[in-house]
Amino acid sequence: MLEKTLRMNYLYDFYQSLLTTKQRQYMELYFLDDWSLGEIAEEFEVSRQAVYDNIKRTESMLEEYEGKLTLFSKFEERSILMKKLKTAIEKDATKESILIIVDSLERLD
Repeated sequence: MLEKTLRMNYLYDFYQSLLTTKQRQYMELYFLDDWSLGEIAEEFEVSRQAVYDNIKRTESMLEEYEGKLTLFSKFEERSILMKKLKTAIEKDATKESILIIVDSLERLD
């Protein structure tokens, strides 16, 4: 569950501007502020089922956006390559091996 929450938080960070105000509010309360479905339902005067359905639809939309735009995947790849680059520099790697990593970073964009 923690892994899913972390993923949703990242996807939300990347794609929140594509969501409606209500979707953003529900996602922030549920994933960022750790509110229960019941608490959100009470706050918005709707049923728990309505909150659940909205959150599930929004999760699907975020995954669909990621499938098409791959912003989070590129972010993860960039992070891995940056660690490799840092390690290569610290270990005094050859210029060629550093340039290979830099080239991989450039290809991400």
